[in-house]
Amino acid sequence: MKSKLAVLISGNGSNLQAIIDAVAAGSLDARIAVVVSNRKAAYGLERARRAHVPDRYFPLKPYRDAQRSRAEYDAELAALVNGYTPDWVVLAGWMHILSEAFLGRFPNRVVNLHPALPGQFPGAHAIDDALAAFARGEVEQTGVMVHLVPDARVDEGPVLAEQAVPIRAGDTHETLAERIHAVEHRLLVETLQKLVG
Repeated sequence: MKSKLAVLISGNGSNLQAIIDAVAAGSLDARIAVVVSNRKAAYGLERARRAHVPDRYFPLKPYRDAQRSRAEYDAELAALVNGYTPDWVVLAGWMHILSEAFLGRFPNRVVNLHPALPGQFPGAHAIDDALAAFARGEVEQTGVMVHLVPDARVDEGPVLAEQAVPIRAGDTHETLAERIHAVEHRLLVETLQKLVG
């Protein structure tokens, strides 16, 4: 039986599309059980619908408005995701830090993709942080890593795969992001295939 993936997104969903395409092509021996977004306008939800993949919108704002805790949100998100019985939970541009209330439901089964090498440029602004470090002469490259998420530390955990991406003179956020995304799409799919194989 094919491994089931739950994919959590917050935005455009280009890495989700890479997974959808790999599943359709047979190069990833898995199926996407559900796509969950915390943002209603995330284009990734449209990608899921076009691929006939179940999609769910699960925003944090109603919890905040009701003075409910992040742990409550994460626990109920975990319950939603668990209802699809995934073998792996893939964070593909998910922009919330998950707490133990979520991670505890899927021990050693949450996979994150981050546009930086291990130990470098954690957080949501990794590409801009890398460009700034390059401008200061501190680095010549950035990269991509795929790692497990054991706890709420940001962009840390056992590294499953990594690849360097050189930074070029004259790079903008857009030009560097384009090269990083190309590596992300391939590296994520390759890593998932090893996990499900």
